[in-house]
Amino acid sequence: MRTVKQVSDLTGISVRMLHHYDKIGLLKPTKLTEAGYRLYDDEALEILQQILFFKELDLPLKQIKQIVTSPNFDKMKALESHKKLIVLKRDRLNGLIELINKTLGGDNTMSFKEFDMSEYYNVWREYLRKNKNFDELAKFEQAIEKRKVADETKTAKNIIKQYGSMEKAVEVMRKNLNDSTHIKRKENYEKFENDFLYDKNVKLNELYKRITADLTKIPSSNEFQQIAEEITDTVKRDYEIFKTSRSKGDSLWYHMMTKLNSRWAEIIDNKYGSGAAKFIEEVFKIYLKDKKPKLDKLYDKLAGDLSKNPASEEIQKIVEEIATETKSNVEFYKGDTGLNYKGFFSVMADVYLSNANKGINSEYYTVDKKYGEGAAKFIGEAFKFYSEGSN
Repeated sequence: MRTVKQVSDLTGISVRMLHHYDKIGLLKPTKLTEAGYRLYDDEALEILQQILFFKELDLPLKQIKQIVTSPNFDKMKALESHKKLIVLKRDRLNGLIELINKTLGGDNTMSFKEFDMSEYYNVWREYLRKNKNFDELAKFEQAIEKRKVADETKTAKNIIKQYGSMEKAVEVMRKNLNDSTHIKRKENYEKFENDFLYDKNVKLNELYKRITADLTKIPSSNEFQQIAEEITDTVKRDYEIFKTSRSKGDSLWYHMMTKLNSRWAEIIDNKYGSGAAKFIEEVFKIYLKDKKPKLDKLYDKLAGDLSKNPASEEIQKIVEEIATETKSNVEFYKGDTGLNYKGFFSVMADVYLSNANKGINSEYYTVDKKYGEGAAKFIGEAFKFYSEGSN
């Protein structure tokens, strides 16, 4: 018998989620102790394994309950069906397919390692401890707990889609975090950020004071566009992070200045006055309008006409270009990660589609705001068709 905590540790399913399964009658504990603690035997774990398989096929919990609690439920036939559907839908999830094969072959070890993210988390812990970044480590631990409550199996599935297995993802992440080029680039970025936010570059400090001296003026004026040019020339001259590759350096600078992150914006507003960050963004959106990165232009092209068929040859050709440019960017910054780009776009499709109908509260609301109502759904469908290889 295992306690609910032991089952959680074994499977990666949060205690709260196991309590929920009990509440809705999907997975009842084998027995309760006199003190009211849940206990699970091997048969209960076999049922939980089946639940995870069905969840992999995106079946709702209500339907899964009807299947696994049916008196006619045949575990072996169900496993055969699982295998066929998973191979068709996600033929790259080799870890899950192996697990099903082992079970069909009589291996009742009930391994949940394909869903286990412990080692994935540990790589980040090691990295943060090594760099003595204890504030980030504390935030990371909080994020893990939230993810477990929200059912981290979905996160694990997405990682497996992109890398083929959790082991491969861990290997890639460890390599990236310890890669000397990556570490040097991170140091260069932090050097620029520190100078930019805390006035350690005399020339930049002077220029930012000038550009925020009067926030009532028009961002498109020659005065501010000239200052934006001077700032750009200064950072490209003084900071290695923008010298590594002209196109990649330009892309980094574009995204950095046309959409300041929330921490930067808060510091800038506190320093130069409320609205200063937004004003700087507007100045640079105008100055850098002809330097928009290729990937951004491709997204503009993709969502240029939402009346088109997302599965059409024309749209799929644009998605293919997006995939090629995404691969180029990833390999420039991280090297050959072994990322499965079909799997990557499958995950992106899920993100766009799951947020498409959530309105203003969705993080992807800005996509509809930028390109028009239905843009997030359109992009999601285009990515889904591409990821399934139907073109």
